[in-house]
Amino acid sequence: MAPYQYIERPSPFSAKGAATRPVHAVTPSDLDAGKLDAAALAWAKAAGFKAEAGAVLLLPAAGGEVGSALFGLGSDPAEAPFITGKLSKLLPAGDWHVETSALTAAHLALGYGLGTYGFSRYKSEKPKDVRLSIPETADTADVERQLAGVFLARDLINIPTNEMGPVELEAAFRALGEHYGATVTSIVGEDLLARNFPLVHTVGRASVSAPRLLEMRWGEKGHPRVTLVGKGVCFDTGGLDIKGAANMALMKKDMGGAANVMGLALMIMDAGLKVDLQVLVPAVENSISGNAFRPGDIYRSRKGLTVQIDNTDAEGRLVLADALAYADENPPDLMVDMSTLTGAARVALGTELAPYFTDDEALAGKLMDAARTEADPMWRLPLWMGYDKDIRSRAADITNSPSGGMAGAITAALFLKRFVTATRSWVHFDIYGWVAAERPQAPIGGEAFAIRALYRTICDMAAK
Repeated sequence: MAPYQYIERPSPFSAKGAATRPVHAVTPSDLDAGKLDAAALAWAKAAGFKAEAGAVLLLPAAGGEVGSALFGLGSDPAEAPFITGKLSKLLPAGDWHVETSALTAAHLALGYGLGTYGFSRYKSEKPKDVRLSIPETADTADVERQLAGVFLARDLINIPTNEMGPVELEAAFRALGEHYGATVTSIVGEDLLARNFPLVHTVGRASVSAPRLLEMRWGEKGHPRVTLVGKGVCFDTGGLDIKGAANMALMKKDMGGAANVMGLALMIMDAGLKVDLQVLVPAVENSISGNAFRPGDIYRSRKGLTVQIDNTDAEGRLVLADALAYADENPPDLMVDMSTLTGAARVALGTELAPYFTDDEALAGKLMDAARTEADPMWRLPLWMGYDKDIRSRAADITNSPSGGMAGAITAALFLKRFVTATRSWVHFDIYGWVAAERPQAPIGGEAFAIRALYRTICDMAAK
């Protein structure tokens, strides 16, 4: 069965047996050492080709047509493992293969595939059809499922809220589950109150699209239990503490946590990992109307803790709180939550590193190992209990928005920690969900953060 695609795309890879033209991937030292034939070296010298990372030089065949290409890897290919993502944009249409390369087969194929992504759902112009032959030593099925997981996350984030509100996110969630034979359920609207998910209801009740809690179950009982929780705020106005126009412009990406855990779930299910998987997505829109929740309101959470609302724009931690408490009632072996939660995380680490928080030292070590091997960067931030006092409230058990504005990513993580008390291995990711400047493997737009490293970590967990 082919990996699930939310938006159908042709494979970026050549069919087996297809006639392909060669791409010679070279470093500056390769040119200096004369590792190409004399005619190619002479052409490269005449054209001023220096093998800088991402540079392409087309070489003519005897009849004058394009016969091959040179591709620069730069002086240290390890610094840009996915540099082959540039090839689909720089090569002429047709089938190609990389003949020599200092890159691993997996990084070569995955980098190329990631770089072929384009979000053309609303465009009439179609991209050119450039295909690359996967090296024989690469695991083709694994490369394709990782691409499918990343592309799903990108697609869901890139689609605007008029076509990706809570109703549409549920439809995408159900379609993913149905593709892999998972069980999918949802609790919608006033039923959230009846089933004791008050904070999910509170945040989403002002929208014309009813709030909901989505749940997917897949796998067999008895296998290691893995729970993924993703923040699904399909649009965030900020509520009554309304955002300015500049800060609201990208708020279609505020369901990036949900998109990322769905992409990760796709990889897990497509690989048939021996895990008992649960995926939870509180899907809401933080809107403004006469029944919107207000600054100063106090609500009781599913866990019983009361929360004072000191800022309606700190809504993501509220919907996650009920979902995390629900998951924690039957503690899994591993719980992962992902969310576009705080601007403070971006101030701390910028837009390219995925910050994460965990008290599990062994898990932290495994995640960092996977981040290095998969070239999927992340960085651990501390669950510093000295700041726990900052989330206390005089009128309630805790506040959703501490005053002072200091250590905002940490205090948000500590807020969530209050709702995970039984699960021994929990990790919280505060991701950006967006590429702000084009990279070889990704255009500007929605992005998957850390899910390839998480997938590898869960593969190892399942194998043991």
